[in-house]
Amino acid sequence: MFDEREKIALFIDGANLYATAKALGFDIDYRRLLKEFSAKGYLLRALYYTALAEDQEYSSIRPLIDWLDYNGYKVVTKPTKEFFDSTGRRKVKGSMDIELAVDAMELAEHVDHLVLFSGDGDFRSLVEAIQRKGRKVSVVSTLQTQPAMVADELRRQADHFIDLASLAPRIARDATERPVRPSAERVQNEDD
Repeated sequence: MFDEREKIALFIDGANLYATAKALGFDIDYRRLLKEFSAKGYLLRALYYTALAEDQEYSSIRPLIDWLDYNGYKVVTKPTKEFFDSTGRRKVKGSMDIELAVDAMELAEHVDHLVLFSGDGDFRSLVEAIQRKGRKVSVVSTLQTQPAMVADELRRQADHFIDLASLAPRIARDATERPVRPSAERVQNEDD
């Protein structure tokens, strides 16, 4: 699946990865995640995408974002948008799909293997476009939950599917460690 001579880039849909890990009952240790994929080839980039609520004086996800930014990840953020639906309920939207897709298409010219941490079926076209450029794409999500966290069309389009459950023994945070990952990542993505 991986060749140690490959240049690899990780594209992490933060909200999606958080939800998938929670559904599987563990928290991600982002230092271990970086180490895991650095051992598979030359890790050129690890990009983490998340939306942030700007109107809050303190965001519970800020410590994670800062930690990632100082520890080998390129963090890409944008402010969430607040709106009211037709029933008058307050909704928060924070999709990072376009930012991730644009970065992946630009970086595809410089890597051999892209690893997408998301189960969002909207990324199927992105995976197909990257494959047309002659690049391999692996998708990381899970089939172990009911319902599965990965869209069938995305899983089938990918060159390789990696079930996050199989990575858990190597990338899960030890239960004795202080939580690094706050629950604020649960920004509702209206595009999902």
